[in-house]
Amino acid sequence: MSVSVFSFLKRPMLMGGVALAMLVSPSGVKADTSQSVTPLSMEMVAPGVYVHVGVHEDPSPGNQGDISNIGFVIGTSGVAVIDSGDNPALGHRLRAAIQGVTDLPILYVINTHMHPDHVLGNVAFRGDDPEYIGHARLAAALADRESFYLNALKSQLGATPAAGAEIIPPTRIVDIGAPVEIDLGGRVLVLTAYPTAHTDNDLTVLDQLTGTLWAGDLIFIERIPSLDGSLLGWIKVLHGLRTLKVARVIPGHGPASADWPQATFAATRYLETLAGDIRAILDRNGSLKEAALSAGQGEKENWVLFEEYNGGNATAGYVELEWE
Repeated sequence: MSVSVFSFLKRPMLMGGVALAMLVSPSGVKADTSQSVTPLSMEMVAPGVYVHVGVHEDPSPGNQGDISNIGFVIGTSGVAVIDSGDNPALGHRLRAAIQGVTDLPILYVINTHMHPDHVLGNVAFRGDDPEYIGHARLAAALADRESFYLNALKSQLGATPAAGAEIIPPTRIVDIGAPVEIDLGGRVLVLTAYPTAHTDNDLTVLDQLTGTLWAGDLIFIERIPSLDGSLLGWIKVLHGLRTLKVARVIPGHGPASADWPQATFAATRYLETLAGDIRAILDRNGSLKEAALSAGQGEKENWVLFEEYNGGNATAGYVELEWE
């Protein structure tokens, strides 16, 4: 294709999920936006890199599970979805947003980890016949939690948003220490799997063309990090990520994009504070209950949903560190 990968990528003005600007496909033909599904609002944070920002809440009927950052990347040959949302309805809205920007095929759906707000929209893309890509441990993690996730979705949102929900496991995996490159045409994405950190199946996606890192929930900004893996492992991974030469990061929760490596600082500080407080409690033979109530409290004013998640983080950290 003689057209530059950037020439068709116009930042659409979006209001209430409805595009106000003319949307042009790579072929120069206006994309079909006459859909019954309302497209998600998207922000183009770099040429060809589109992000939808979720709210800092737990899933509820009021927010329809729209709580995480999800989006897509466009090349000259096709599209890669990066996380698909909390439920099939959100996945369909993300797909409609893609169709409002380009008529290129959706080649890949990449999941950064197992949590339902990042994977339960996968089913919306089944008709596109994409490769579903994730960490080598993702399939097992999803299988272990399938019933819990699907039951929780119905309980949180009701039957309609949860209709058709199912777990779609990866059809292609990324092993730790063996990054995978996928070519979208004119841009290469590098997928890297990590040892246990936020979860045991964290994956990042680096768009080499724009230097944009999709970090998934390895990076939380504004919303408190939630620990479902290893406290010490997460701290180690965050320090390692800082060495990457990237222009910007898309966090799993937070703004559409943030400066690098500054985006790592707050989460690292919180996790290191939590670890330090827990160690001090363990040194004086303090209890798990004490840790749940007091560890990390110095960070309380810095995070949304602190009360909802800090106690669980402290409990998990205590169990890990008592065997340190």
